[in-house]
Amino acid sequence: MIMPRGEPLLLPVNPVFIVASLAAGLAINLLPLGRVVWMPDVLMVLLVFWGVHQPLRIGMGVAFLLGLCMDVSQSALLGQHALAYTVLSFGAIAIHRRLLWFSVPSQALQVLPLFALAHATELLLRMVSGGIFPGLWSFLAPLIEALLWPLASWVLLAPQRRPPDSDQNRPL
Repeated sequence: MIMPRGEPLLLPVNPVFIVASLAAGLAINLLPLGRVVWMPDVLMVLLVFWGVHQPLRIGMGVAFLLGLCMDVSQSALLGQHALAYTVLSFGAIAIHRRLLWFSVPSQALQVLPLFALAHATELLLRMVSGGIFPGLWSFLAPLIEALLWPLASWVLLAPQRRPPDSDQNRPL
């Protein structure tokens, strides 16, 4: 990633941190919060973030497996979340080089169609299988997820911004 002038270089991300953040996102999605249709899907935000920043580590296979976990936990049509997360991950990996050129608020606008596409995929599969329409409030979830993007970027990139160990032989 090309850093803007004056920004320090990011340290490599710890793979354990990626797995822990995805596990935390899955745990947040599994909380019994009285699932309302406008509630954001935290796991979607994390999958897009890591798909953009670490596309070689978090890909469509991980998204598919996490989607199956969500399908089983919500007793949804098996493959509904898996397909939506896979489509979302493909979109994130497809635009990751272009997306990193934008500022974080502009990135939020760029990922909004990805979130809308993933929710539309879930809704379409639900409706085709005979489910009921959840209402117009369901269109609010992708917007809230896009609004969570700057917070997710700030929190998930914080460990990479820590100062490197000081060494007299390195000018960094």
